[in-house]
Amino acid sequence: MKTITADALGSDIHWPLFINAIDAGHGLPHAQIGDTFLGPQGQTLLSRAAWIQGLGFGVKSVTVMARNTGIGLPTVQGAMLVFDETCGTLRAVVASELVTNLKTAADSALGARFLARPNSHKMLVIGAGKVAANVIAAYSQTFSELREFTIWNRTGSKAKKLAAELSVKGLNITAVDDLEAAVAEADIITTATMSTEPVIMGAWVQPGTHVDLIGAFRAEMREADDALLQKARLFVDSRDTTLHHIGEIKIPLATGVITETDILADLYQLKAGTPGRTSTEDITVFKNGGGAHLDLMTACAILETCSVSETSGKTAT
Repeated sequence: MKTITADALGSDIHWPLFINAIDAGHGLPHAQIGDTFLGPQGQTLLSRAAWIQGLGFGVKSVTVMARNTGIGLPTVQGAMLVFDETCGTLRAVVASELVTNLKTAADSALGARFLARPNSHKMLVIGAGKVAANVIAAYSQTFSELREFTIWNRTGSKAKKLAAELSVKGLNITAVDDLEAAVAEADIITTATMSTEPVIMGAWVQPGTHVDLIGAFRAEMREADDALLQKARLFVDSRDTTLHHIGEIKIPLATGVITETDILADLYQLKAGTPGRTSTEDITVFKNGGGAHLDLMTACAILETCSVSETSGKTAT
């Protein structure tokens, strides 16, 4: 049994490996998933479990403790257990941070690989946290013509700080102040905020743009307004984890702004051949909602990567 820490893979991630792992996972039989939430408000134990025929079993359990910010501890802490499919043997304990970071960015990059224009060259990221840095890295390794990146954040100094850090790594990246103008100029837009109100408006988004919505994960959270959802071709990573659970989709469904038939496909359906982008003028929207099955696909890829590292004489765990 392996124990894999959050820093096991280092800082130079080969993102196509994890994007391809999630892609391949959607070619397997549909996952069984289940979530549980325990504890009082502000102190939650969240467990997300999955079984995928061909990969095995996995459960990621984390505590979400809102008060930890005041005592210098992470608000989210936990681990993922990966079990063998045939014997049920515990294969590994993987740091939840590593799984979540890789899964989130690879999930969005795979959605974009299906939906964005291959010749996209300018990307806007709304938000300036860890997710923003990861998606920039993942997208830069996915789209060969993506050469220009911009970052907008409500706190402009954070956008400038992240832009400076990533520029050192050789990326052409700048912080911007005018969000509306940046949206209008982008080929790909990723939102990675904690907003409960829309930050991106449909009136700003130009034909041909791909919009990747990551931040909203609770029932009251949204990053896109109704107008964007109504003018775009809509897709999700998983119907099971997004439609009736995340405000980005749940709220407009409840108000009648969109219907379930407006959600054209999830990753299983896109992998099976359901059309995504049908023209260069389409606006496509992809809601990244996550799910235990994506965690399991990612964790199995982490195990494979660590095994290769050990075979080549490197220490990965």
